[in-house]
Amino acid sequence: MSTYRLRVKNAVQLVVVSSDKKPFKKGKDMSKVDIIVNGGMIIGRDGRIVAVGSEADIQSQYDSKDCSYDEVLDCTGRVVLPGLVDGHTHPVWAGDRVQEFGMKLAGATYMDIHKAGGGIGFTVAHTKTASEEELLQSLLVRMNRMLKQGTTVLEAKSGYGLELDTEMKMLKVLQKASKVHPIHIVANYCGGHSVPKGSNARDAVADIVNVQLPQLAKLKAEGEINPRLIDVFCEKGVFEIPDTKTILEAGKQLGLLINFHGDELTPIGAAELGAELGALAISHLECISDEGIRLMSEKNVIATLLPTTAYILRLEPPPARKMIEQGVPVALGSDFNPNAHCVSLPFVMNLACVDMKMTLEEALNAATINAAASLGCSESHGSLETGKNGDFLVLDASRWEHLIYQLVDPPISSVYIQGQRVY
Repeated sequence: MSTYRLRVKNAVQLVVVSSDKKPFKKGKDMSKVDIIVNGGMIIGRDGRIVAVGSEADIQSQYDSKDCSYDEVLDCTGRVVLPGLVDGHTHPVWAGDRVQEFGMKLAGATYMDIHKAGGGIGFTVAHTKTASEEELLQSLLVRMNRMLKQGTTVLEAKSGYGLELDTEMKMLKVLQKASKVHPIHIVANYCGGHSVPKGSNARDAVADIVNVQLPQLAKLKAEGEINPRLIDVFCEKGVFEIPDTKTILEAGKQLGLLINFHGDELTPIGAAELGAELGALAISHLECISDEGIRLMSEKNVIATLLPTTAYILRLEPPPARKMIEQGVPVALGSDFNPNAHCVSLPFVMNLACVDMKMTLEEALNAATINAAASLGCSESHGSLETGKNGDFLVLDASRWEHLIYQLVDPPISSVYIQGQRVY
């Protein structure tokens, strides 16, 4: 007799998203979502999907052969779909920046607040003085809120240290959280998030390349941290193209995958740089050039778009339609941080549809398979295919679109990670 962890049965829609084992979707494929009507799924003891198909096929291939299951989940009248993947967050920080919201409403720009001592600089000061335990406990609270909104994979950055000790402290917090929380964390080292107060870009680059990255490599080898990605805020007046290139190339030499901020406030040429360096993904891209779009499409660099940023800063949203139509694979992220305090990917998907004119299908692909690809983990996450992690949501609804349609309070009744209920 074969024993399995979980049997999912009678899902009115089993939204597998993708069934061709491809790592991401682009162009017209982003408008397609694979769905099994009246579907079933089996998850093994290792937390991976053993079988997925119609309920009739699962019954004949498994139930009739005296298989046993630790749990049977009857989803009659309900929808099952992949766990959501948040492609861009800054979840480790201390300090309260609620006062900046009023400043933005009064007309202050992102850079106005930055120059007035708010923004990243404010958060850096408070994060530096916070203990690892304080940062860990606040992170776990935030991750619990994300989990309730369907997030099962989380890109999580450092970047509120800007010097060795605090950057490594943030990465240690992420590593500790990954061991006690069910959400899968993909850590992104972002020591180049801003130029430290009293310093300059040249000295900041030297510190990152000659001090921080060597220590990162040491701590990673010792198992204290586990960053997979490297990030830089590539922006005029912060880290411009030459400095960004130096940092990213140094990280790449250590085996880090490139996933960075670019072309957010000015058309600086970050998309072109990312294509040149073989970046996995570039975030923001509100000011991307036509040439940048062409090169990202050609090189299959994923565009991680953040509709909350444009919303909160009253910016023109990134040209999602043009990117998709020209073959750039598009992902989504919440950009959760003290400036854009959003933990809900369903809300992000709604904004993507309304403000960036993406279709429902495009938004779902962007928040699942493509977001997983932007983190280098679509071989194990982002769709309900055999061999992948059994991470999924159950909706109290008869159609999957309710996840995006029911604004603010999506009908998520339960969340499973590796076949075990975590919410």
